[in-house]
Amino acid sequence: MIMKLFKTAVLFGVIGLLTACGSSSRDELSRWMAEQKAQTQPNIKPVSAPKPFKPESYQLFTEIDPFSKQKLIMVLSKEASQAGATSALIAPELARRKEPLEEFPLDTMTLVGSMVQDKKPVGLVKVGPLLYQVKLGDHLGQNYGKVVKIVENEVILREIVQDAVGEWIERTASLLLQERSK
Repeated sequence: MIMKLFKTAVLFGVIGLLTACGSSSRDELSRWMAEQKAQTQPNIKPVSAPKPFKPESYQLFTEIDPFSKQKLIMVLSKEASQAGATSALIAPELARRKEPLEEFPLDTMTLVGSMVQDKKPVGLVKVGPLLYQVKLGDHLGQNYGKVVKIVENEVILREIVQDAVGEWIERTASLLLQERSK
């Protein structure tokens, strides 16, 4: 029992010493922080003055106001005239019956060979596991492609596509002969 009392007294003594040391170091730390704060001067660059705004006056009073009804009428009439010209290009394509090879995109087709049949060139086009014979005038691809030339290693097409502004234009596309991989 005396031993237990002795241990308890020693424990309380150690705790008391640690507590006394802790408060003095905290006061010392607070004092050091205050000194550092007083000595340190911030280095802040001043903000530059804003650039003066100079409004520009509208000089095109003689031109058509871009928000007027007259401008809208001009644009719509221009589009109507262009639509007539481009519709002449696409109208025959829309009126005819689609051919089987027009269901597939051109990049899914491969030209695997060519031959001459009845003195006319024929291309051999493979789509998936099926092989098709393609003649001049046949249609293939999803862009209204029409075969215009068949040579030994290439089938050349005329496609009708819409450009960036929505007008129908013609472009050339081709299927090149693909070598077999072993």
